[in-house]
Amino acid sequence: MPALIETTAPIELAPAKTSGLNNLGVPIDTSTQVKKGKRQEFLQTLDTGAIARRYQNIRVILVKTTETGRVFSKLIVQFEVFGDDWRSVGENAGIDFALCQGDEVLHTLPQGKLFLPYCRSWYENQFEHTIPDAVFDLATHLAFIAKADEMQPG
Repeated sequence: MPALIETTAPIELAPAKTSGLNNLGVPIDTSTQVKKGKRQEFLQTLDTGAIARRYQNIRVILVKTTETGRVFSKLIVQFEVFGDDWRSVGENAGIDFALCQGDEVLHTLPQGKLFLPYCRSWYENQFEHTIPDAVFDLATHLAFIAKADEMQPG
């Protein structure tokens, strides 16, 4: 049976302005700090070499802000995914994230299943995680990990 190959796409993070965060409900004040990263596209192939999943418009946002008198940091990842002509045999294995500084993994974030109910269609996905404040300070990139999975034609 064909299988997806685990694929990691690095997404560089850089300090950014707080603009564009209102639709996420981020409480913005003078202490709010933001890091953003973007990747237009990456492809996940089967062990046969065929493309089985396409990820596009990947947007990564790290926010460190104050809410109810407490400083906290969050990671928000938004993207679109397309299933091509393949679908998972069972529950899809999905994705994981890792926040890194250079080659050092600072914090892993097991995510799991994607919202991808049918093949041959685009689906928007959005995930949010609270992260340690020190990880926000040190993170230079996010590793977007598309996990291995058994597949079947759709």
